[in-house]
Amino acid sequence: MAKYIKQMANIEQKEVDDLERTVKDIINNVRKNGDEALKEYSRKFDGVELDELRVSQEEIEKAMSRISTTTLEDIKYSIERIKSFAEEQRKTLTEFEKEMIPGAFLGQKVIPIESVGAYVPGGRYPLLSSAQMAIIPAKVAGVSHIRVCTPPTKDGSIHPAVLVAAHLSGADEIFKVGGAQAIAALAYGTESIKPVYKITGPGNRFVTEAKRQVHGKVGIDLLAGPSEVLVVADKTAKVEYVVSDLLAQAEHDVETHVVLVTDDETLAYKALDEIEKQLATLPTAEIARAAWNKRGQIILTESIEESIQVANEIAPEHLHVQTENAYEIKDEFINYGSLFIGENSPVVFSDKVIGTNHILPTNGAAKYTGGVWVGTFLKVVTYQKVDYTGVKQLAPHCIRQSDDEGLIGHRRSAEIRLHGKFSID
Repeated sequence: MAKYIKQMANIEQKEVDDLERTVKDIINNVRKNGDEALKEYSRKFDGVELDELRVSQEEIEKAMSRISTTTLEDIKYSIERIKSFAEEQRKTLTEFEKEMIPGAFLGQKVIPIESVGAYVPGGRYPLLSSAQMAIIPAKVAGVSHIRVCTPPTKDGSIHPAVLVAAHLSGADEIFKVGGAQAIAALAYGTESIKPVYKITGPGNRFVTEAKRQVHGKVGIDLLAGPSEVLVVADKTAKVEYVVSDLLAQAEHDVETHVVLVTDDETLAYKALDEIEKQLATLPTAEIARAAWNKRGQIILTESIEESIQVANEIAPEHLHVQTENAYEIKDEFINYGSLFIGENSPVVFSDKVIGTNHILPTNGAAKYTGGVWVGTFLKVVTYQKVDYTGVKQLAPHCIRQSDDEGLIGHRRSAEIRLHGKFSID
């Protein structure tokens, strides 16, 4: 039976209730006061006074001039990787039409969503990869209008690398708005920001809660964030690798959930020591340590089979398998956002450059959904065309079933196609 070498702190229900209430108030304020509410929150949360919310072409050109050649090359490399994978995914979704029975033609169409809002986190670090992950699959899908919201820096601009990444990825409009207020603006619209049909992108707990509250008014990709990583390791795993992967995610946010599941007790206790060793030299240790102290776990199991069971129950955003036979057991893992197989497949490659999307389900949502992909921005819809040959086959069954259900209007709609008139009881 699994036991905890280290357990995470409990999250109080009051904390959850306070978050829900705070976000609801922000959404209502944006709905009522539009741009003025957005500027108010920029003053309050970002410490900046904004005249214009939309990024100008001049600002984009200035950002292009400020980034290094190497950074630009890295951005373009990532764009190509993400675009290539999204294009391969798009090929798996096909349209068809088939005569299923004589006279009844059924078909499937794949139609892009017209407008999408992409949220790009700001905060402590410029997450330019999040811009690419949210925008590029939508662009490949054929979305007509992509509006991006991302928080401004203290000088009222957007970090130049983030701005360039969003622009080159295909954003049509970019706004200097962050937090729950950005989600509210994308869902309900303001004077500057037109509402969209679907919102995508990761964020902190306020952004995630806002997406949850506006879902229904608009579509959302999923509730993504704060970040999670679970490493399944055995005695063959290198403790330095395991811990570096845990801390790589822990530095994102103090709410990051980092978990080691292992059937090797020696590795479990070595990991505790190695975490302290690596934190001692990690520039982002303040955040990573807070995440580890609050949301870190080490779970010791009796076998690799039990480790698999634990991982499937937690259903993490990122699942990294560092075991002797990682590839052979990959199909036994069924609940995860994205799977990383073997010691040389760290999550950071997917975070940045490999091509798979890093906007993934968290909080157990991997039990029922996958992450963002090109299909997130496509509607798979059906159509039908029936001639009289088909009517003669379908109508009798439809008439009898309508009678059984007591739906006489349904029966009449079928009868008039079959007989040219309907019966009146």
